[in-house]
Amino acid sequence: MNNFLQQVLPQILFFSFCFLAIISSLGVVALRNPVSAAFSLILVFLNVAGIFAMQEAYFVAAVQVLVYAGAIMVLFIFVIMLLSIEEVRLDLPENKAFWGVPIAMGTLFFLGMGYVLSKGTNVATKGAFTTQAVESAGGNVRVVSEIMFSDYILPF
Repeated sequence: MNNFLQQVLPQILFFSFCFLAIISSLGVVALRNPVSAAFSLILVFLNVAGIFAMQEAYFVAAVQVLVYAGAIMVLFIFVIMLLSIEEVRLDLPENKAFWGVPIAMGTLFFLGMGYVLSKGTNVATKGAFTTQAVESAGGNVRVVSEIMFSDYILPF
């Protein structure tokens, strides 16, 4: 059981976040309703933040949620509202039999997340930046800023 928590479940969650981010990004492009597309983009940002949080980059995950999913998307929603779109129709399926699949998947996802959060795992021990190395260097913010402004200054 401990092997499942440390190796298998983080991979399942990672691929779930990736899959949901891809599906949500397809929704951004494919949905005709701009409000639905904007909310789909919020889902993309939240899934990317989940991927960052799984890698124990909590600062980057928080910035992802606060800046992109919070501020930028509020700006997008206000612009869409100011355009005064005449007809806003939700992109919900007409067939109610469809609702069982997302409800079951969501329930399984949140039950799995609750189980992982209650048991806890330590999967970020590979590479040069282990949890102890990051803590001894001054924390996530300091490590990210030092790397960003030294090795990756040109892309920044």
